[in-house]
Amino acid sequence: MSAPDISVVICVYTEDRWEDILAAVASVRAQSRPARETLLVVDHNQALLDRLSEEYAEHGERRGTEEVRVLANAGPRGLSAGRNTGIAASRGDVIAFLDDDAVAERDWLRRFAEGYEDPRVMAVGGRTVPIWASGRRPAWFPAEFDWVVGCTYRGLPPGRVRVRNVLGGNASFRRTAFDAAGGFATGIGRDGDRRPLGCEETELCIRLTRARPDAVLLIDDRAVIHHRVPEIREHFAYFRTRTYAEGLSKALVARSVGAGKGLESERRYTTRVLPAGVARGLRDALLARPGGAGRAAAIVAGVVTAAGGYALGSLRARRRGTTFSALPIERNEQNERKQRNKRYEPNEPNEPSKQNERNEGIKGAAP
Repeated sequence: MSAPDISVVICVYTEDRWEDILAAVASVRAQSRPARETLLVVDHNQALLDRLSEEYAEHGERRGTEEVRVLANAGPRGLSAGRNTGIAASRGDVIAFLDDDAVAERDWLRRFAEGYEDPRVMAVGGRTVPIWASGRRPAWFPAEFDWVVGCTYRGLPPGRVRVRNVLGGNASFRRTAFDAAGGFATGIGRDGDRRPLGCEETELCIRLTRARPDAVLLIDDRAVIHHRVPEIREHFAYFRTRTYAEGLSKALVARSVGAGKGLESERRYTTRVLPAGVARGLRDALLARPGGAGRAAAIVAGVVTAAGGYALGSLRARRRGTTFSALPIERNEQNERKQRNKRYEPNEPNEPSKQNERNEGIKGAAP
C-alpha cells in the first residue's frame, strides 16, 4: 500500500503565541517526511488572520509554493469547529493535528505514516513531552497527571500500542475516518466555556470505532512533539480546575456513548496507575526525596475533584440531555477561496483576553 499524503492542521487563536505558531509551522516544514500542506485555522481573530495571511503569502511568493494555507474557522468559536474547518479544506489522505504551542520532532510524520501501512488503522497518535515554563517539572506535579497540561502521562504502555483514543494535540486520522464518523463534536471540549474542558478526541474516537468496529487506533511513542506548559499551569489551582473540568467532560461523553465505553480506560487508570503513583510518592516521602508527599496528595486531590466534576456533570446531563453534536465533514472545492475572503461579523468581536482565559485548557484527553 502506498504511503499516504499527510495534511497538517494547526488551530490558532491569539497573537500572544505568534512565535510559537511560527515555530510549530517551521517544525512541520523540517520533517524528514514532508507534509503535503500545512493549514493554519484561525479562531475568530481577524487581526491574527490578516497577520498570518501576510506572513505566509510573502513566504509563498519567495518560495513559489502555497505549502502553508491560512483559513478562518468557518464554525462557532472553539477547537472542534476549527479542526473541522481544517479537515474540510485539507487535501491529504491523512490529516494530522499539531498544537499551536508545540514543535514536532523531525520524524513525527514519518512515524505516523508507518502506522497507516496497515489498512485497518484509522488513527495514529504520538507522545507529547512537556516543556515547563520554569525549566523543570514542579516537584509536587505527578507524571500520572501530565494529561492535565496536554501531555502524555505515566501509565500508557510504551511502543506502538492499540488504544481507545488518541490525544488531540498530537494525532492523525485517515480522511475516511471522518467520512465514517463525522467531525469533531461542537459543544464539548474548548468551545466557548472558560473552564478548560476536553474529551472531544475521546468522543470522536469512540464514535469512530462504533461506526467502524474493525478500526484500529494506535499511539506510537516515537512520534514525538514538545509542548509548552505556561507558568499558570504549573500551579495547583490550575491542576484542580483542570481535573474538575475533566470530570464534567467525561460525564458528557459517558452520557453520549455509555459509561461502559466512555469510562473503559479510566477504570484501569484509577485502579492501577494512580494507586501505584500514590505508593511511589509516599515511598519518596519516607526517603526524604523532594515532592513525594506533594505528588501523593495531588493524585488523591485530582481523583476527588474529577469525581466531583463527573457527579455534577452527570446530574446536569440527565436534566438537560446531551448538549453536543457532530456533523458530517462536507468538502467544498471552493472552500479555500471562501475562507480567504471570510470576514467576521460585527457581533463577533476579537476579544484576546477572553480567548486566552477560555483556552487555558488541555490539548488532549487521557485515553
